[in-house]
Amino acid sequence: MRKSILSLSVAAALLVPSLAAAQAAAPSPLTGNATLLTDYRFRGISQTLGKPAFQGGFDYAHASGFYLGNWNSNVNEVAGYPGANLEMDFYGGYKKAFGDFGIDAGLLYYYYPGSDARLLGTRNGKTNSGTVYNTEGYLAGSWKWITLKWSHAFSDYFQTPDTKGTNYLLDLGAAYDVGGGWGVNGHVGHTSVHNFSDASYSDYKLGVTKDLSGWVLGASLVSTDAKHNCSNTPADPYCFFKVTGGTYDAGKSTIVLSVGKTF
Repeated sequence: MRKSILSLSVAAALLVPSLAAAQAAAPSPLTGNATLLTDYRFRGISQTLGKPAFQGGFDYAHASGFYLGNWNSNVNEVAGYPGANLEMDFYGGYKKAFGDFGIDAGLLYYYYPGSDARLLGTRNGKTNSGTVYNTEGYLAGSWKWITLKWSHAFSDYFQTPDTKGTNYLLDLGAAYDVGGGWGVNGHVGHTSVHNFSDASYSDYKLGVTKDLSGWVLGASLVSTDAKHNCSNTPADPYCFFKVTGGTYDAGKSTIVLSVGKTF
């Protein structure tokens, strides 16, 4: 799921394994990106049940600071998108640098074609219908290699009923170039799901990258304190029931490996 352009420009030389766009360094206003990962983790939670993901998209950045873009990834339907296997993100906003400081504000729309929100069930007497989606606004600020961002859901959070107003707080990231093509990065964030405290949690990431002639290799330790115990009755929110049977602990700690390129 797409991060803001600002947080990516801070980490452009490092290509933090999630999403990539390096307009700030690119001579052309139109750039593309592609990444292959061993697991797609969104805010610490696996979207592919520990399986590989292929991701890619493009960004258009105008000299005025306004930008538009699209980003896509495969997902597993049991991660909250019944009937879907694809995530498509569309976003636009404005970013501006002021020396070592920067700001970024925009709107992000997550879309899962083929999904059925009715299968997410009923909460607090409410059931959603149609395709699973999420609409978020975001505001971020950066200083050198540090970024702080806040995201707010204007719709029910990925169509989980009665969760409109969910916030992703303390979205703090850092990406530092240590020279020789090597970089280190870290992240901590907190998801506060409105009217669903059991689904609220914090996530953490610590990673390293290596640039090899424009191809960036990455390895990250990802962890959460999400409730994801599959032995509980009922099971915790981030214990997913697989279509083929059994369960998957989507919030457990893992190492994510990646290779990506911006072009």
